[in-house]
Amino acid sequence: QKTAMARIARIDCDTDPSAPGAFATRSACVFTRGARTLRVPLDLHATNRAAVVAKLRTLLETSDNGASSHQNGHNGTHRPWTLVLRGGVARERDDSDREELFRQESYFQYLFGVKEPGWWGALSSTGEARLFAPRLGAEYAIWMGRLATPAEWAEKYGVPVSYVDELKTSDLVAVGGEGGDDGRVVLAPAGVNSDSGTDIADALPIVDQAAVLGECGKGVELSALAFEALAECRVRKSAAELEVLRYASYATSAAHVAVMRSVTPGDYEYQLEARFLYHIYEHFGCRHCAYTSICACGPNPAVLHYGHAGAPNDRVLAATDTALLDMGAEYHCYCSDVTCSFPVSGHFTADQRVVYEAVLSAQRAVFAAAKPGVSWTRLHELAELAILGALRDRAGIITGDLEAMLAAGLGAVFMPHGLGHFVGLDTHDVGGYLRGHPARPSRPGLRKLRTARVLDVDMVLTVEPGCYFIDALLDPALEDAALKDFFVFTAEPEQHPNPGGARVPRVARFRGTGGVRLEDVVVVAEDGLRNLTLCPRTVDEVESVMAGGAWPPEHDVAPELARQWGEFDDGGVFRRLDVPVRARGGQELRLG
Repeated sequence: QKTAMARIARIDCDTDPSAPGAFATRSACVFTRGARTLRVPLDLHATNRAAVVAKLRTLLETSDNGASSHQNGHNGTHRPWTLVLRGGVARERDDSDREELFRQESYFQYLFGVKEPGWWGALSSTGEARLFAPRLGAEYAIWMGRLATPAEWAEKYGVPVSYVDELKTSDLVAVGGEGGDDGRVVLAPAGVNSDSGTDIADALPIVDQAAVLGECGKGVELSALAFEALAECRVRKSAAELEVLRYASYATSAAHVAVMRSVTPGDYEYQLEARFLYHIYEHFGCRHCAYTSICACGPNPAVLHYGHAGAPNDRVLAATDTALLDMGAEYHCYCSDVTCSFPVSGHFTADQRVVYEAVLSAQRAVFAAAKPGVSWTRLHELAELAILGALRDRAGIITGDLEAMLAAGLGAVFMPHGLGHFVGLDTHDVGGYLRGHPARPSRPGLRKLRTARVLDVDMVLTVEPGCYFIDALLDPALEDAALKDFFVFTAEPEQHPNPGGARVPRVARFRGTGGVRLEDVVVVAEDGLRNLTLCPRTVDEVESVMAGGAWPPEHDVAPELARQWGEFDDGGVFRRLDVPVRARGGQELRLG
């Protein structure tokens, strides 16, 4: 039976459905995985290029540095410029010839959508764009298939294509060359990614590439303004980008639901990961996942980035476990990032429900307050307050004034990561701490935020509050003079056998249970958030889905989560599903 969550389709562009994958030709699409998957239009990257040109022009015109470096003193007009970018390179594993599966560098993907390694690109102040492909010898056709010609690449990518060895003589780059000396400035982006701490100019060097740029390389200027323009443009998504992100989150949500339905005590965590990876590729054409899957069960959710090489999702699930699955699909390099938590047994115990609903209350608090003009830092604090309130009022493990707890940093003991991050061509997308925006806060918890910006329309972020019981945080907190008095202690032997009679913190009963995180991908709209994630969130929804209930549901019992109910039909249009709201008391409401 074909369910709504199994439907997949395309954006409005005319691709030859028989053309294979990224090599599709005779079309207006830059990328598709075939007839049943999303088709991405060439216009997406053309729109991105236009945005970067406009932004960089503005920055150069308004910057004192730009005015002095890039202005023609004779007529007061700005000198023409060309931005040179280097695409990602193919890499082998260590000292072997085992080539790793290539994924394009994100800035290059943003501007051009090129799937292959070793390319270069140029973008001029007039908006003209060129691509430069590596010139491969005829023998490569034996291993890689027929090599496309520059004309064929140009048709595919919508930009004139030459070979890399012709870049240094291109009139866009060769200052004073055959095209004449027009005073052109050649720029290369330089700036540090605030998540990794790596400068793009170091990761993919340009200025010292003499074999590619020749004498022109000596005149290339590393430009912080070019980096700023690229990063700032990626913060707000275009309509076409939003559709690809919707598709990635649709695929991710469907795979999460499929995995949730399949879970059985005795499974291994890696089997849950395998089912997710199968589902996003088999049904949605997502060859890459957005990051290493976290399939943490039992005590493992207390390890925030569980699933790494030393902890490879290899625990056997017990019926008493809580499962925390953080997994995301990637399509055309656009990412999703979704976390679901649920009881392996299919039914919440009292303690599991308290922690789960504490996190859900944090999500609700954020959704209620988020809109353009609101500080992301304040939304993080609202999430902390909601979780602390539930741990005080429902779990009974802490006591005291919530604002005092917040000021003392108790929230970071239970939620040591930030509320969320930008999502786009990287899971932790760029633009978090650019010039002219708030600096990284210093308070525990807040200093882990990947951005402290004020929300604006068309930003895409995750909302991912969590509550964990991490020994490495609880132990020092129980000894900390500023924090220990917030904890409730008991000496009742029937609850916590302790022959010495020492006081035992009530939080001890949650040690070893891991924790809960709920993570949705959202778009900032004029009046609030739009939720691209379509996963079960309330306790009743989770238990129903795990018992085989319908999904999407017949009624939306949590309209405050702003889930955008719908499906991609076979014509490629996202169509809204009529999921009426069920109000308290069982009354059915229909949204206009």
